[in-house]
Formats: sequence, structure tokens, C-alpha cells
Amino acid sequence: MRLLFQIVSQLVLAAIAMIVCHFALPGFELHLGGFLVALGVFTLAHAILGPFVLNIAQRYAAPLAGGVGLVATLLALWVASLFQGGIVLRGVETWVLAPIIVWVITALGGWIFMAFFIDKWLKRRAATKMLSRSKA
Repeated sequence: MRLLFQIVSQLVLAAIAMIVCHFALPGFELHLGGFLVALGVFTLAHAILGPFVLNIAQRYAAPLAGGVGLVATLLALWVASLFQGGIVLRGVETWVLAPIIVWVITALGGWIFMAFFIDKWLKRRAATKMLSRSKA
């Protein structure tokens, strides 16, 4: 159940982050027709590339392990931009700022969402189950 909430929250937060980038960065184009495809590709690529980049960083450059999320976000944006009709990133400034914006929004949003909403909901659910079992 927790994994499902994490996936849904990452999809929603990535969508918000890409929309913010679209309005904040002139070189970030978001095309409505391919947005959902780009969003799905980005989320999937980020989920796959995150652990891969972390493994590489831990093995070869341990001091850089803190930047894993940012590198995974950059790579996921690049992969998502390969699919026509979704997102387009133009210019060095956009390629530098977009991963930072997306990473900050998804990381902080994910932490806040999981810490304040999902964890509390799951704890209440477990307590309710435990209470109903003890009454039975």
C-alpha cells in the first residue's frame, strides 16, 4: 500500500514540477499531447536510474552520493525528452535549472506527503485494525 502511495505521489509531484518548470523556464516546453507519456517515462526512468546512480556513486565516488537524486533527475528528464511530443529542454540554463527545480519539488513534496499524510494514515489504519482485533 505504501509503495502505491509513493508512486502516485511521485507522479503528482513530477507533474507539478514540470508545470512549474514550463512557466518558470523559457527553454522548458511542455506539450499537452505528450505530457502524460513524458510524465510516465520520467517517473519510470527516475525510479530505475535513482538506485543505479546511487550504486555507481557509492562504488566510485562516495563523496558525491548526496547528489544522486539530482543526477537521477537530470537523467530522467533527458530520457523523457527523447520521446517526441512531451517535454523539450533548450539551452544550458534550462538543463541546469530544470533538474534542480524538479528535484527540489519532488524531494520535498515527497517527504512532506509521506511524513505528514501517508505515515499518519497508515498508523491510524494499523491502530484501527489492532483495536478491532482486540474487540473480536
